Amino acid sequence: MRMYDLIMKKKNNGEHSKDEIRYIVDGFTKGQIPDYQMASWLMCVYFNGMTKAETIELTNAMADSGDRLDLSGINGIKVDKHSTGGVGDKTTFIVAPILASLGVPIAKMSGRGLGHTGGTIDKLEAIKGFNVAISEDEFINNVNNIKLSLVGQTGNLAPADKKIYALRDVTATVDSLPLIASSIMSKKLAAGADVIVLDVKCGSGAFMKDEVSANALARAMVDIGNGAGRKTYGIITDMNEPLGCKVGNALEIYEAIEVLKLKKLEDVDYGIYRLLEVSLTLASYMLMGAKNYDEKEASKNSDMLSYEQARKLCEEAITSGRALDKLAEFVKAQGGDAQMIYNPDKLPKARYIEPVYMEEEGYLSECKTSEVGMVSLILGGGRETKESKINLAVGIDIKKHLGDYVKKGDVFAYIHSDDKDVMDEAKARLLNAYKISDNKKEPEKIVKDIVY
Repeated sequence: MRMYDLIMKKKNNGEHSKDEIRYIVDGFTKGQIPDYQMASWLMCVYFNGMTKAETIELTNAMADSGDRLDLSGINGIKVDKHSTGGVGDKTTFIVAPILASLGVPIAKMSGRGLGHTGGTIDKLEAIKGFNVAISEDEFINNVNNIKLSLVGQTGNLAPADKKIYALRDVTATVDSLPLIASSIMSKKLAAGADVIVLDVKCGSGAFMKDEVSANALARAMVDIGNGAGRKTYGIITDMNEPLGCKVGNALEIYEAIEVLKLKKLEDVDYGIYRLLEVSLTLASYMLMGAKNYDEKEASKNSDMLSYEQARKLCEEAITSGRALDKLAEFVKAQGGDAQMIYNPDKLPKARYIEPVYMEEEGYLSECKTSEVGMVSLILGGGRETKESKINLAVGIDIKKHLGDYVKKGDVFAYIHSDDKDVMDEAKARLLNAYKISDNKKEPEKIVKDIVY
């Protein structure tokens, strides 16, 4: 088998066999296939795509290139979620304790952020003492004992994906649907969960800018998951404005706690409503997936759980306080200060908190969500390089949302910063991220579609 022949085959829109894809992935990972040949093959994939079978085989080959997390020591059906990324996305801190409080094991590996905000691991480190580097034995024991553990991603999880992505990044082949889908799903398959729920973001702050593209990506990833024997759902959600009200590491932990403290789920701020709706939808499908994992057996015993039943159980996990208690239990189990969960005012605070005043009057009609993320980055809330140090205390607290009528002088948001010198730039960029119009435009539907 020669790489030259495989490049020619894909250039002519041929379909690779399983062995051919394994040859490509293994050869490149081991350094036997040079960058220039792999780059040529990736460009052929970019223009000609891959079949469903090829995409599944590519995903499995990348998942097999390193460690696969062995979760066999964990009792029950293991459930995981993945978000394709967004601004203000803190759903993990709401969804995971909901599921764990309902007895569903959550064994989750997450990464650090590179870009406008911190990753899940970074945000958790805003909690004093929290340890993201516990041993594999502790990880499994915690899931068996309290149903929830969350650790940093192992360095040898799907190494082929890491190496291929680095090449895609410098050869303009990132935005290829089969390559995106296989990249995400290779890590999810290697992480070992039985049920995977994917939060596929759509809009100005997402990789997929329109619903058609988001639906196509969700479909590809769901097909990969189901093809690998994992029960998989794709939830397409709106990212045409930040999710929730707060953007920034400690601020997002604070907001997640605010949601878990709710005793009534009606009449909440619109920003909280959006966050709550996405979180409850994800949690409900995760619960359904766990309870209906063996559909034939569940159907035979009349134990099939409907979405409505799952949603009610997830809502009650919040309003009863059980999910909040589970979050505190999880934090304590990993060395963190659980009192911060009951008293989030103890979380890190920025030195300066200043209001941002509206300079125009009218309806908030449009948001360049990625630009809001850039405001967080210039405040120090994200990483420009892997070596950058994140400031966990800084961020943005947004008080107005799309569809709201604003007047000149209204407080639009608060900027949390440790550096006075970047305040003016942050305020100006935040205001410029929003468009004001004379006519009210209804905001997008928050949950757009379900793919399964």
